[in-house]
Amino acid sequence: QVQLVESGGGLVQAGGSLRLSCGASGRTFSTARMGWFRQAPGKEREVIAVSWSGGSSYYTDSVKGRFTISRDNAKNTVYLQMNSLKVEDTAVYICAYASTSVGRYEYWGQGTQVTVSS
Repeated sequence: QVQLVESGGGLVQAGGSLRLSCGASGRTFSTARMGWFRQAPGKEREVIAVSWSGGSSYYTDSVKGRFTISRDNAKNTVYLQMNSLKVEDTAVYICAYASTSVGRYEYWGQGTQVTVSS
């Protein structure tokens, strides 16, 4: 079993920054594929960023250049640094854990709300 707990969400003005954290417990973290997702009201959940254990990463086009995913294996924690936030970034942000390099995520966090105001 893996438990994931997100923190760092809140209310921020457009153009501002937030850093989200996701702490993992229960299984080996250093070899895991970690993802950040978001879901806005009335929209499907979408992947925002992915971190592989080998150091590679992925970003969806809408956040590329503004968001950065990173991880601290000693702390079993993955981060999402969000800069130059836009109103359309408003969503619940969720972290997820996978034991394989591709395919489905096995464990999900509870989510943290990010609201960007104009």
